[in-house]
Amino acid sequence: MESTVAKPLAEFLTQKNIEASPAWEFINGVACQKVMPTLFHSRLQRNLVNWINQNTDRYEAIQALRCIVPPISPVPDIAVLVVDLLPQTDGPFAAAPDWLIEIRSPDQSMLDLQNKILHCLSNGTELAWLIDIQRQQIWVWQAEELPMVYNDTDNLPGLTGLPQLQVAAVIAMTQQR
Repeated sequence: MESTVAKPLAEFLTQKNIEASPAWEFINGVACQKVMPTLFHSRLQRNLVNWINQNTDRYEAIQALRCIVPPISPVPDIAVLVVDLLPQTDGPFAAAPDWLIEIRSPDQSMLDLQNKILHCLSNGTELAWLIDIQRQQIWVWQAEELPMVYNDTDNLPGLTGLPQLQVAAVIAMTQQR
């Protein structure tokens, strides 16, 4: 590990159980296990990763990739990264993803998810989505702008080169087998 990783984070990253399912994150100096995804959450995660990867060669969407963004280690539901910047060695991604997507589970705190997103945005993430399946809405952050909430037929901002996607189409992915 690089010397820029704080000691508590470096110690966390050496723990053997952090890749158990669901993965463990290190946020605000505390190790916490992610919430086990529901059926709709899992379908949405899989289908959105497939949609992104089928529609771009510039980026790669990856499910549950550990990122190291000192002093935290988030594991976004989906991390979207510039293909040319992906490391050639296996392991966690040592930066904030270009696009971070979190899918809120019913028992998850919106504030905790938003804090994780804000930390990544302040460390290089260009775009972040927080998908709330139950409310059928998506919170979107772009760089330093305040978040916007999108619903129904609203077109969602995406990374350069990806086709437009509406909130309703994203929510419909929870039903796709």
